[in-house]
Amino acid sequence: MRVDEPSSAGLSDLGYTVAPMETGAELVVGRALVVVVDDRTAHGDEDHSGPLVTELLTEAGFVVDGVVAVAADEVEIRNALNTAVIGGVDLVVSVGGTGVTPRDVTPEATREILDREILGIAEAIRASGLSAGIIDAGLSRGLAGVSGSTLVVNLAGSRYAVRDGMATLNPLAAQIIGQLSSLEI
Repeated sequence: MRVDEPSSAGLSDLGYTVAPMETGAELVVGRALVVVVDDRTAHGDEDHSGPLVTELLTEAGFVVDGVVAVAADEVEIRNALNTAVIGGVDLVVSVGGTGVTPRDVTPEATREILDREILGIAEAIRASGLSAGIIDAGLSRGLAGVSGSTLVVNLAGSRYAVRDGMATLNPLAAQIIGQLSSLEI
């Protein structure tokens, strides 16, 4: 379904910069990278969550630069997130490693690279999951925040959590990316 680009009349008068990126005829929200945190996937097993996140991001208007699989290791996770931020993507979605076991270290790695946490996003993702009956959502310690001009969000690894989390995240991400891209540095 093609949605016509909204008129920028009036927004400029309010001080907003309206500059959507385009590729061909499609409106693009921004560039994204998916980081899958899973020992088995990092060692070559089939990845089920990365393709799902990619599909949902693409449907929401993102161009996905790729999917990176890393082991549940704080240094590997931090390096993958930093590489994405330095690479200039607008959004990094990590999947997995947000639970309560000793190997679930994605929030710790993420916290180290964030300039500012955005508590409302993580809270909204958890609340949405719980209201949809996804019990794992209440156990997720996932974070969300900004590193430089990149939005970084942790999602739990189950397919249900990914699907519900992305439904909550996509409109929020578009809003935040719009705000970050209008900043003059």
